[in-house]
Amino acid sequence: MQFIDQATIEVLAGKGGDGIVAFRREKYVPAGGPSGGNGGKGGSLYLVAVENLQTLLDFQYARSFKAEDGKRGGPSNRTGANGEDRIIKVPCGTTVYDADTEEMIGDLITPEQTLCVAKGGKGGLGNQHFLSNRNRAPEYALPGLEGEVRNLRLELKLLAEVGIIGLPNAGKSTLISALSAARPKIADYPFTTLIPNLGVVRKPTGDGTVFADIPGLIEGAHTGVGLGYDFLRHIERTRLLLHLVDLTSEDPLADYQIIQEELKAYGRGLGDRPQIIALNKLDASDETLIEELKTSLATMTTDPILLISAVTRKGLDELMQVVWGRLEPLEVNASSHG
Repeated sequence: MQFIDQATIEVLAGKGGDGIVAFRREKYVPAGGPSGGNGGKGGSLYLVAVENLQTLLDFQYARSFKAEDGKRGGPSNRTGANGEDRIIKVPCGTTVYDADTEEMIGDLITPEQTLCVAKGGKGGLGNQHFLSNRNRAPEYALPGLEGEVRNLRLELKLLAEVGIIGLPNAGKSTLISALSAARPKIADYPFTTLIPNLGVVRKPTGDGTVFADIPGLIEGAHTGVGLGYDFLRHIERTRLLLHLVDLTSEDPLADYQIIQEELKAYGRGLGDRPQIIALNKLDASDETLIEELKTSLATMTTDPILLISAVTRKGLDELMQVVWGRLEPLEVNASSHG
């Protein structure tokens, strides 16, 4: 599946229908009278979040969306029909910005959540509206108003509960494939993962939890270096971070610190997000060095530190027990605030 996480679209609300000039012509109403109806309201545009969409791919091909115009008024004081509203489906987790002002318009997180992004124009008034004691036969009506036109930037942030983070080649893709049915591309060179991979991991209770393998961050990611900034946003919605550290790298402790600094520098509370530290590639590491590293890390963080091998699956059962244990109070807290 191709993952598209940003798109720019144009939305055009419908124009209001014109009011009309008309007069009564009944046989037994000799003086007649104005009877021009008002125009109908133009259709508005709405974005609605749906669960069955995972990307913004559709917006790579369709970039302009227009609602129906309102119909003009009719004689005998008949109001014109309103234009039909236009509904645009987007994935849950889509944030909507005004592309011209960068103002955030809304955040579509829950299924069926709806956001009006362009209001239809009001219908024009027919001449019957202008009847008065001073003007018994008004011969003018008002045109309908134009609908709103906006350029929108859509930004998709993953709705995963657990985000797997770490430097390139830390083993994130291997881990998510070991834990779930996801089959990401895996190789022994950095930046194998160019798009976030999602995997559903089944809980002991039977329901599933979404894990996201976030593409490798590097030093300076928060300023746009490497792939980082584009993918830091995906960590924003996760409740728990699973921080993978490569035991076989030249300086695993420095690797850990780089990621921590990037999270803090990016802001938005990422530096305070609950974490579990998983020291990966246990099968290819020296036991003495592992214990030294674990001891050093314990002086820097109170987060749980576990030893695993994603390749041999060693330590994964214990890791998942800790993950479920950390997630449960977060889920209870989230539901109590929902």
